[in-house]
Amino acid sequence: MTEEKLPERPDTPCVAVCSTTFDDVCRGCGRTYIEVAHWVSMSAEDKEKVWQRILAQGYPRRNS
Repeated sequence: MTEEKLPERPDTPCVAVCSTTFDDVCRGCGRTYIEVAHWVSMSAEDKEKVWQRILAQGYPRRNS
């Protein structure tokens, strides 16, 4: 059985534009507040699922 290699990604999708003031999703990185809180303990596979979702949704967003 071959192990599928995950894409290389930054350590975190955080772009230091943190805001979950009006909903449960950060407007900077697109993660839910639960995903942000548990990011360091998530498996690489779980992080990749989050990465795929947020990239498809147009995140992470930088303040420009």
